[in-house]
Amino acid sequence: MAGKVAATCCLLLAAIVLAVAAAEEVPETEAQSSYIVHVAHGHAPRPRLHATRAYAAFLRDHLPDDMLQTEPSVHYAYARAATGFAARLTRRQAAHLASLPSMLAVVPDGERRLQTTRSQVFLGLSSLMGLLPASEGAPDVVIGVIDSGVYPKDRASFAADPQLPAPPGSFRGGCVSAPTFNATAYCNNKLMGAKMFYKGYEAKMGRPLDDTEKSPLDTNGHGTHTASTAAGSAVPGASFFEYGKGRAIGTAPSARIASYKACWTHACTDSDVLAAFDEAIADGVRVISISFGGDGGLNAPELHNDTVALAAFRAVCKGIAVSAAAGNDGPGASTVKNLAPWVITVGASTIKRQFAATVVLGNDASFVGATLYAGAPLDGAAKLPLVFAGDVGSSTCRAGKLTPTKVAGKIVLCDPSNWSHAAQGEAVRAAGGAGAILTSAMDFGEQTTATAHIIPAATVTFKAYMQIRKYIILSKQQPATATILFNGTTFSREPSSARMASFSGRGPNVRAPEILKPDVTAPGVDILAAWTGERSPTGLATDTRRAQFNVLSGTSMACPHVSGVAAMLRQVRPTWSPAAIKSALMTTAYNVDINGDIIRDAWTGKASTPFVRGAGHVDPTGALEPGLIYDAREDDYVSFLCALGYTANQIALFTRDGSTTDCSTYTTSVGDLNYPAFSVVFRSQTDKVTQRRTVTNVGTLVSTYTANVTSPPGVRVTVNPPSLHFMRGRSRRRYEVTFEPLESDTVTKKYTFGSIVWSDGTYKVTSPIAITWPAKQVAAI
Repeated sequence: MAGKVAATCCLLLAAIVLAVAAAEEVPETEAQSSYIVHVAHGHAPRPRLHATRAYAAFLRDHLPDDMLQTEPSVHYAYARAATGFAARLTRRQAAHLASLPSMLAVVPDGERRLQTTRSQVFLGLSSLMGLLPASEGAPDVVIGVIDSGVYPKDRASFAADPQLPAPPGSFRGGCVSAPTFNATAYCNNKLMGAKMFYKGYEAKMGRPLDDTEKSPLDTNGHGTHTASTAAGSAVPGASFFEYGKGRAIGTAPSARIASYKACWTHACTDSDVLAAFDEAIADGVRVISISFGGDGGLNAPELHNDTVALAAFRAVCKGIAVSAAAGNDGPGASTVKNLAPWVITVGASTIKRQFAATVVLGNDASFVGATLYAGAPLDGAAKLPLVFAGDVGSSTCRAGKLTPTKVAGKIVLCDPSNWSHAAQGEAVRAAGGAGAILTSAMDFGEQTTATAHIIPAATVTFKAYMQIRKYIILSKQQPATATILFNGTTFSREPSSARMASFSGRGPNVRAPEILKPDVTAPGVDILAAWTGERSPTGLATDTRRAQFNVLSGTSMACPHVSGVAAMLRQVRPTWSPAAIKSALMTTAYNVDINGDIIRDAWTGKASTPFVRGAGHVDPTGALEPGLIYDAREDDYVSFLCALGYTANQIALFTRDGSTTDCSTYTTSVGDLNYPAFSVVFRSQTDKVTQRRTVTNVGTLVSTYTANVTSPPGVRVTVNPPSLHFMRGRSRRRYEVTFEPLESDTVTKKYTFGSIVWSDGTYKVTSPIAITWPAKQVAAI
């Protein structure tokens, strides 16, 4: 009996061991994540309907049975911006697919972040002359805005416009209804498209969205702001609680808007963004505006790993101009985002309107700051006690950390912080404070941005903060006092022109240093535009206000200005390629203010460089008549990708036509891409670099252009030939530029700059030059 029991026990033990081993070999359920799968052209299914089902079957055919214990789930099929699909996969499933020759790439679903009236006047847009009347505001162009959706409820910026002509027949899109979005009521001849893409975000969150969340309706505000900036209808008497009061109008006021919601509460996932691009291309938009970005700097992806670069490539090849934000990670070097040369990358600059407040100390010293506070003012004649936040609980005015007994009835000076100025001000209010003085980051230099405070408050520069702090320290015998005077909307001649915003992303381009980024700059500081009714101006839970318009700053705000200008150029010049539109914007951009000085950088207070402002500040009127253009087509970009050293498979992610690119047939360098700027990297002090360009005449039919060179310090620049002769329109001429270090010169900076201007006496076609020197060549940095 004992033997039978022992045998039975052995058998049971063996069964358990085998079961455990089996479980280890094939887990019943494995964790899934969202992936984007790029399929080689000849291997992708071609269903007319139910593409996601076709890819689900495709997955079952390409995964071994032991990997199907956890069922993969396809949530998007791509046919225009990419070839492939997005799906929830286990790591083993993704690795297996990546090993198959029929797959070009399998990449984890990444994330991107939103880059958070008067600007049209500042752009020089006039109803009497120039691009605006020539294009009639671009009524035949639909701008696709990929963002956080749109809020059209009771928003005149998106109302039906009886003055508009019939909608463009080339647009095939429409609006999707949802529990919180009545497409019949909200969509019209101005807002012609509204769709949402959320499956990638759901996969990232690990839970489904509520039905009320699945809507094109913008509950964030960002998408509403950018869409109305690009193409909102004119709204008289617009303001943010009387700040900036006037006529709010989009850059291209007659252009149509199609909103593609791919950005949600926490992020925009790559799979949703790619689906939005796919849909926008299918719908027939003519311009795509994207005010978001992924990683920048050394973390910026290679172009073949960059979902936006891939999707934008296909859009551009379809004739769609793509405008993108340069990112808000400045002022450090190589912080610019959206690096692809086929994208128009836009930096942010100021306008001459200011929302000013003056901080006046007890010793009568005063400092001008910025604010959007709209409540009851402080009694300017009676100064209040002033304290430093570090002396009353939290130097950065962190919520719940200030001591009410030490704050009540006082103005609090807060250190710079990673959380918003509005949140800092609210922390002071919650502790009983009477007012707050917030501080711009030290590396923001002269830059301040206005905040919609719910407490009397103003933001001052770091330099002003240091002087206020010193005053508090030296006022121990006689306690420090201060008041804040609210000046409303002001206009002044100083600064005399745009200044580059400190936060604006800067070059050089880490992935292709020979391609200048950003490309241009546009207004992006304190921009007034339409706002959602679902969120307060500050986003704070304690802020119960609602506003038709809001004031925001960021390259997100600059990008749609350029999208609107691109739309008007598309209207007037329908045969121009996206590269031609970009060229016109870059070569006619201005770089000096009304005093003749180079546009300043708010970070340093000194002249900005092309790594900060790109080719310069957009000039819509100038872009209408550029004289010459630098054009580029798909084959030019393929040559560029070859020069970067990309493999045939990596290039196939862009071309999507089933061909295999033989890079040995392309002999050009990265710097030979027909770009309207020159960025040269010297590898040694004896290096000699030649870059080649081709220009197309779109100006006077018979003309001669002569090159005028402003050489960067330490460089000999030779243009060959020095003159270009044109006998008819659309004719092309080639030239080359050789850059050579001067042996006798000592370079004291890592980067030096210059320009080449081609002129026929009527047109001036300007290209910036940026030189990057090897470290050992620089005498002192």
